[in-house]
Amino acid sequence: MKDSARKLELASVDDLFTTEESRQEAAQERVREISLTELFPFKGHPFSVQEDERMTETVESIRQYGVLTPAIARPREDGGYEILSGHRRKRACELAGLETMPVIIREMDRDSAIIFMVDSNLQRENISPMEKANALKMKLEAIKRQGTRTDLTSVQVDMLPIKQTGK
Repeated sequence: MKDSARKLELASVDDLFTTEESRQEAAQERVREISLTELFPFKGHPFSVQEDERMTETVESIRQYGVLTPAIARPREDGGYEILSGHRRKRACELAGLETMPVIIREMDRDSAIIFMVDSNLQRENISPMEKANALKMKLEAIKRQGTRTDLTSVQVDMLPIKQTGK
């Protein structure tokens, strides 16, 4: 068999018999019921989940109405999903005895996920100053990493020391 024939890739049956519209619809984000055992906390999550009176109210609300706002999570390399927004809702679902909760799965790199996670939690009323400081520090570091050029073979020109001349 010729080498060129081995490299030939054929379209899948789904690609042949689906419309572009249905492929785009399948790629869109949607709310899915995910098992609580597949949801993991965000590594380094700076906000604490407290089991206080507000948590009790959240548990009762979930028992009565269900989860009204889906959590946001991203796929983990090890399987399952890493929660970006919804740590308290997940804990409330566990306390309410639920096995699943509604989640929107979003593809994001770690730095984008940190920025999203911090921004989606900073509006809460009961954040301690230490939690807020740690969260903003995480966000700042993520923003700095996003702005770093990794495609250069030498240091950036503006990073080189400027030589002073006697003129």
